[in-house]
Amino acid sequence: MTTKEQLVEQHIREYEARQKHVDELIAKAERITRSLDENHEIKSELEKYLEEHSELVLRTEQLKRMPLEHWREEMIQASGPMAVWDVLAQKLEDLVERVD
Repeated sequence: MTTKEQLVEQHIREYEARQKHVDELIAKAERITRSLDENHEIKSELEKYLEEHSELVLRTEQLKRMPLEHWREEMIQASGPMAVWDVLAQKLEDLVERVD
């Protein structure tokens, strides 16, 4: 049987895996958009996604430090926290595909 601690660690690993994927997409998008002028629509869109990414990274760090007894309550209140990473990844993949 899986303990609460193991479940929390599993969730954190899943967050980190999603974060790594998004980090790779951001790096690719930044490489592609370097040559675009500062006011380009794509650069503005990427900046918006970078802000979303920063918020998600902060949230993940908060979850890592959260006491075990608060985890269940937090997960119930959060609306699809893993899905948020997936949505951001999809937005970045779409952006990269349009520019690449």
